[in-house]
Amino acid sequence: MGVIDRLTASSWQRSGVAVLTGALPVLAFPAPSLWWFAYVALVPWILLARSAPTGWRAAWDGWCGGFGYLVAVHHWLLPSLHVFIFLIAALLGALWAPWGWLVRRFLGGAPAPGRGIAALLVLPSAWLVVELVRSWQGLGGPWGMLGASQWQVGPALRLASVGGVWLLSFLVVAVNVAVAELASVPGSRRPAVAALVATATAASAAWAWAPRPRVDARVRIAVVQPGIVDGRDSGERRFELEEQLTRRLAGQGVDLVVWGESSVGFDLGDRPDLSRRIASLSRAVGADVLVNVDARRSDQPGIYKSSVLIGPNGPTGDRYDKMRLVPFGEYIPARSLLGWATSVGRAAGEDRRRGTAQVVMNVGHGLRIGPLVCFETAFPDMSRHLAQDGADVLLGQSSTSSFQNSWAPEQHASLGALRAAETGRPMVHATLTGVSAVYGPDGQRVGPWLGTSASTAHVYDVPLAHGTTPYVRYGDWPVHGALLVLGVLCVAEFVRAIRRRRSGPEPLVPPSRTAHGSPVRPGH
Repeated sequence: MGVIDRLTASSWQRSGVAVLTGALPVLAFPAPSLWWFAYVALVPWILLARSAPTGWRAAWDGWCGGFGYLVAVHHWLLPSLHVFIFLIAALLGALWAPWGWLVRRFLGGAPAPGRGIAALLVLPSAWLVVELVRSWQGLGGPWGMLGASQWQVGPALRLASVGGVWLLSFLVVAVNVAVAELASVPGSRRPAVAALVATATAASAAWAWAPRPRVDARVRIAVVQPGIVDGRDSGERRFELEEQLTRRLAGQGVDLVVWGESSVGFDLGDRPDLSRRIASLSRAVGADVLVNVDARRSDQPGIYKSSVLIGPNGPTGDRYDKMRLVPFGEYIPARSLLGWATSVGRAAGEDRRRGTAQVVMNVGHGLRIGPLVCFETAFPDMSRHLAQDGADVLLGQSSTSSFQNSWAPEQHASLGALRAAETGRPMVHATLTGVSAVYGPDGQRVGPWLGTSASTAHVYDVPLAHGTTPYVRYGDWPVHGALLVLGVLCVAEFVRAIRRRRSGPEPLVPPSRTAHGSPVRPGH
């Protein structure tokens, strides 16, 4: 009896093992950041689904593994969502059920000609479609995409400029599938090695072909991170601290000052005194200040989170209202049914309002910036559209102050590397309480991370580049390719089913034979 058989002697044990194997990839993400582990982290899960006695059991293994994966990469939400995190993971984990079924379909049983090679296309494609579906904002967004684990690997960032985080996810899953074949399918070992070589060759060719960002200018951008401010009147005291930190930037030749998400807790229409104070800071520093207002609007109903640019004469008129809100954190889906979530966790007591369009702002000195608010930095399409619209710098304003003692701040900060590499534009990730970070147009880190214990203002010399990456030009082509692969598979399975039906069922009992081995004909 093999190791998997011993661990899965009962159905419940097998389900528990599936949950644990699905959770393993979390170790490749920050804070552990074992990026290399991503290339083998799926192998136990694949081997488990491959060994399933039936297709239904393999689908269940996929579902349980998906549950474990989602709980692991979102575990820091547990204090806010409580039981809801398990409910959401159970619902979205079902997306991996077809993937588990396909693992058994292509890797289970006796080896068949060409099936191992097909697995190296079909299984990564199916994984990509799962990531596509769960990336929809209403289902929680693209946090924890497998390719995002490669944020600190230079060659991987180059590949992200070709096909985005989607291409990285495809390659990581393909390597896992090949390793699983090497470990468990003797007849497929030679094709698996050939596929690994082919994958490495194709990735190397894409790496060599991808245009490198050419730095043609630099700007000085200051990030103001006040740190944790608790207690009564925290909004006023945070503003005063941000004011003090910003004044220290005078004389440092900065081109832009960026405050974090919810850095201003009052509507500037109701508090013109705050606008005047920020304008005074802009004059003292000699640069515009990008703040983030989290408040009920005076000119429109509802609460908005808005990036607002303020110059030496006050608000410039440039404003971006956050478009993609955090489920439960900033609104409750189907509040009439799920509104009770506010009684068991820190869910939104009132739904915030959404913006309608992305905005590129003119800062001065010819610099154009594209703001994103918190959760939005996880969406590759949003930064891509800003690059297409002419943004020179991507700016993410975030908070994560509710999750200071978790892996969330590091995971969030790491996403900036991917957005920069995908677009060929530098990315500034400015937070209230850390981690703040800046990345160059190649995705490499610029200057220090500002950790969760820091309360400071730091100036970064940010390199600018003005090319067009293949990802910006061609978009999510790995996803389109994955959909094509699965479409071809569905057509092939349909044709195969039709042929089986036309050929009629196989005889259940073979014809009896004589002692000489000749078949006995009817009537003899």
